[in-house]
Amino acid sequence: MLLTGSEIVIECLKEQGVDTVFGYPGGTILNVYDELYKHSDEIKHYLTSHEQGAAHAADGYARSTGKVGVCMATSGPGATNLVTGIATAYMDSIPVVAITANVAKAALGKDSFQEVDIVGVTMPITKHNFMVRDVESLADTLRKAFYVAQSGRPGPVLVDITKDATANKTDYTYQAPKKIERSTDKIEGKDIEAAVKLINKSKKPFIYVGGGCVLSGASDELKEFVEKVNAPVCDSLMGKGAFDGTNPLYTGMIGMHGTKASNFAANECDLLIAIGARFSDRVIGNAKKFASHAKVLHIDVDPAEINKNIKTNASVIGDVKEVLKLLNSKITRVERKEWIEHVEELSNKYPLTYTKNQLNGPYVMQRLYEITNGDAIITTEVGQNQMWAAQFYKYSRPRQLITSGGAGTMGYGLGAAIGTKISHPDKIVVNVAGDGCFRMNLNEIATASRYNVKVIELVLNNSVLGMVRQWQNLFYGKRFSNTTIDDKVDFVKVAEGLGAKGILLDKYEDVDKVLKEAIEADGPVVIDCRIDEDDMVFPMVAPGAPIAEAFSQEDLAAKGLDA
Repeated sequence: MLLTGSEIVIECLKEQGVDTVFGYPGGTILNVYDELYKHSDEIKHYLTSHEQGAAHAADGYARSTGKVGVCMATSGPGATNLVTGIATAYMDSIPVVAITANVAKAALGKDSFQEVDIVGVTMPITKHNFMVRDVESLADTLRKAFYVAQSGRPGPVLVDITKDATANKTDYTYQAPKKIERSTDKIEGKDIEAAVKLINKSKKPFIYVGGGCVLSGASDELKEFVEKVNAPVCDSLMGKGAFDGTNPLYTGMIGMHGTKASNFAANECDLLIAIGARFSDRVIGNAKKFASHAKVLHIDVDPAEINKNIKTNASVIGDVKEVLKLLNSKITRVERKEWIEHVEELSNKYPLTYTKNQLNGPYVMQRLYEITNGDAIITTEVGQNQMWAAQFYKYSRPRQLITSGGAGTMGYGLGAAIGTKISHPDKIVVNVAGDGCFRMNLNEIATASRYNVKVIELVLNNSVLGMVRQWQNLFYGKRFSNTTIDDKVDFVKVAEGLGAKGILLDKYEDVDKVLKEAIEADGPVVIDCRIDEDDMVFPMVAPGAPIAEAFSQEDLAAKGLDA
């Protein structure tokens, strides 16, 4: 069948089962958009307010579904506006395919209008990228892009297509997508045996769950593994929901803003079992003192992560789901009553706390959890809002918390919420934001309004850049350099101007009423929730300190320090 390059793009998307695309048109990609118009009954395109919003929406769609998210943009600034979203997906191993168009082949390298070497720009932040100059290679390249994005450790792939390649014709034949096989080729029997031996000999094992458990769909295997090892469990920000956050063995998040129970248990355990985790600096703190009394067993699909940040005593390289299946078949349940009771005592002694009877982020998140029966999907921005969402909403299933972990991208959450809600129309989707983050991409409220995507934008508005101010407060002598947002922007009016419902929440006693009103609304809602500028996230570990030195507001007060 003789087709143009643009027709081939659409047919390849259909081959891959793509029915949702986010993007923004422009001159070089017009041919593709013309074909999208003709296939609008098969592929729904969502026009975002900015290309960055399209990348974040594709990312949120991918994180919440496990499928590949797709975004599109034109050449030059259109393509470069995707960069932050691509980097965000790359840092968290999210399968996204970004399709851009460039100037015609003959115009490449001549500083043509809106020409940018987007392949060169994105090389460090993609799992792989491609430049298609000839229509004959287009179909195979697109198929390869989807395969690469999903196989092994997932990640974003960019395909840049010259405009003449979208117009020229070549033969096209349908191909079914290549099956994604789980990575098992590096799973060694001796590594499994070494892991089993370490687990069986351990008296105080502690399980650290990362985002790889979510990406591999390993929740059932993880639950069985935890029950057999009979050990307490913590998670990273990216691992939330892989293990049920309401399970009695769950101790909370680990790291800079993790619970004291998790941080202390990591310091006291004799075996740390890291599953699908990469030992981020925000988790381990001072690497030399992290889990210093423990042997380390690391399970991960990516061999590059082994011994990268923390030296291991044993490791198994392979898809987490498949590795856990093998381990579960070889280990037997061991009673570790004394250790479990000790960690339970830590949890009871050091619960997460906040100031009661006051309008603040933790209270709002706790009430949101209770009102939604823990069933909402939460997306977040980055900073205090993100940490409160991680601490005070309990995640009982994977893909329930959608957040930028590695890149820490301000402005991520709203686009991600749109992509998430589109893929889960029957779920309550709430983006938890700070006012600084909301300003980054608040124009995407117009996108939500245009398509009546019923997301709730919960802005914890303290009129400052909260987390940066917290660091300035604790570590920079209260020198609040450029972190106070002192202006007259009215988020309720902004919301209304962008076609959404705006609600002011400035009273503690109104929290339930406002949250329920937002949930019951028939369109997107922005809640402007006014909290104190000096509210902080606790516990906290000072940068560069061991995580066992986590401190709370009470600890500071006991030392006579004002937080």
